[in-house]
Amino acid sequence: MAATATISHSSLITLYSNSQLNTSSVLKNTFLSSTSLVYSSSSTISINSCNTKLCGAVTLKSRNGRGGIRGGRLVCLVASSSSAPSVNLPKALMFDCDGVLVDTEKDGHRISFNDTFAEKELGVTWDVDLYGELLKIGGGKERMTAYFNKVGWPEKAPKSEEERKEFIASLHKRKTELFMALIEKKMLPLRPGVAKLIDQALDNGVKVAVCSTSNEKAVTAIVSFLLGPKRAEQIQIYAGDVVPRKKPDPAIYLLASSTLGVDPSSCVVIEDSAIGLAAAKAAGMKCIVTKSGYTAEEDFLNADAVFDCIGDPPEERFDLSFCGSLLEKQYVS
Repeated sequence: MAATATISHSSLITLYSNSQLNTSSVLKNTFLSSTSLVYSSSSTISINSCNTKLCGAVTLKSRNGRGGIRGGRLVCLVASSSSAPSVNLPKALMFDCDGVLVDTEKDGHRISFNDTFAEKELGVTWDVDLYGELLKIGGGKERMTAYFNKVGWPEKAPKSEEERKEFIASLHKRKTELFMALIEKKMLPLRPGVAKLIDQALDNGVKVAVCSTSNEKAVTAIVSFLLGPKRAEQIQIYAGDVVPRKKPDPAIYLLASSTLGVDPSSCVVIEDSAIGLAAAKAAGMKCIVTKSGYTAEEDFLNADAVFDCIGDPPEERFDLSFCGSLLEKQYVS
């Protein structure tokens, strides 16, 4: 009986196992989930050897407990090729900003918040661990409001709810100015593989968007200064208060797909956090997680794939073809 699930047509694999292998033919009818290759077969799984680049690692499991391969370690590889991808491509590729394009949180946003608090003499400092907890709240203004509601508002803060909203907005405006200064000085670099993947998408007619809970000016600065004006003019930005409810609510991803004129099921999202993953999946989109400094230990069980980064050759983890492969039918009964 033949194996019964599917991996990307452009992807090849190599298997490290104590089991017998036939390396003369291409693996067919297997499927790749975010953590495992599951198969249902009593026949020998065979693979093709070729020049490849490392993409990531998963674990082999048997769906029915039988079969010729038991407990092997599978390494997913993407064939080296300069030609256009052969798989169906996403209609849109959507990126979160902070932690995905740039690992901004610890040494960018946190520092800018603290500098703002110091300027205003509020007597507040967010250390690394505290800020990691606060990141579970989407949006800087929401983050400050939740923090002050919990620990108490500074003496210099106004008393009425409406005035406090204006106070928070003024703090966030100043924080954004300080953060943008860091970006303009290019103090924070792009994460590995970001520019490469965006270029692959734009070169193949795939729409690209950045969807973030951060202030729109800050996101625009990151895109313009770090990705450059040529890329920036082709990238749509959805950020800040463009939607009334922030991640984990799917509103920002649904707005992006609607505005871009693409079906959510044809979109692939790159996220780094559990709340971003929840937003993408609630919008009905595929989601790849690239872990960042603050999110490495979060639960990404529902992700379609998880990597430490996108990666540039020769340490590339995945490319546009891999994104397209996620849109193909993956699961079998």
